[in-house]
Amino acid sequence: MSKNLYVGNLSWSTTEDEVRDAFGSYGEVVSVKLIEDRETGRPRGFGFVEMDDAGAREAIANLDGKDFGGRNIKVNEAKAREERPRW
Repeated sequence: MSKNLYVGNLSWSTTEDEVRDAFGSYGEVVSVKLIEDRETGRPRGFGFVEMDDAGAREAIANLDGKDFGGRNIKVNEAKAREERPRW
């Protein structure tokens, strides 16, 4: 069973490989997706990491609030995306 983690307050220069390496220290990383602005293609400073359940708990405990690339990142379990009405 895997968990999806939200990772926020990332530096815009952070790469998916850097995130994969950091989280890989705590368990098996299934995927990493850093979110980019649709119009400009610039990083938005957050992303998602999917990893094994035990590793996800370890990563939250060890990385939340810690310095990563010069910024204190936020790491927690991702919430399901809410449906927004289409106008």
